Amino acid sequence: MLLIIRSIMLAVMLLLAFIFGGLYCVVKPRHRDNVHMFAKLFSFAAPVLGIKVIVRQAPALADQPCIYVANHQNNFDMFTHTAVVPTGTVSLGKKSIVWMPLFGQIYWLSGNILIDRNNRQKAFDTMAQTVEQIKQKGLSVWIFPEGTRSRGRGILPFKSGAFHTAIAAGVPIVPVVASCQSDIRMNRWNNGVVIIEALAPVETKDLDKSDVKALVADVHQAMADKFIELSDEAKRMS
Repeated sequence: MLLIIRSIMLAVMLLLAFIFGGLYCVVKPRHRDNVHMFAKLFSFAAPVLGIKVIVRQAPALADQPCIYVANHQNNFDMFTHTAVVPTGTVSLGKKSIVWMPLFGQIYWLSGNILIDRNNRQKAFDTMAQTVEQIKQKGLSVWIFPEGTRSRGRGILPFKSGAFHTAIAAGVPIVPVVASCQSDIRMNRWNNGVVIIEALAPVETKDLDKSDVKALVADVHQAMADKFIELSDEAKRMS
């Protein structure tokens, strides 16, 4: 019964979010704050799912653009990670998303960046354009560097695109880690605590392409350690 009630409530909330957000995006297509608006709407669903989200932010960046790199676990990221998406931020998603009915069109209209990962040259061109948007518009970009869902199995290996982009744009990387959420169930009343923590920014201004491998390794290790720490803490609190 709980599964049915939650599914209906979630469907209604998402439908209203898409209607309201879609109309807003038609009026302000691809505006820099559209993604933040949608993120806030989606984050309201966490309590409905029995999830208590605790947010911990790193020191403010004084509106400086950056590259956010976050761990990607499952579809519940839509309702947990979204609690920390700031203004002036867009996400990087697979080009195939645009073909998803309603969601794909709104995803593009809200200002997110679509990348064709199956075409190396097109992907390279997209990342170059992303660098220009960061520099010219002061946008921040939210990227899941694992490139796939981890299902709560720690932090998977990173793709390097986000780090090349940060160095090319000369902006910091801000790692964002969510504690393990593999045990969330739609038919369970209390799905416990998920802690989202934005770590301290990692500067890239003095780095070049030769530093990417070491940068990826350092950020991956920091996020892997933080994932274990937050997951243990969230488990004790649940």
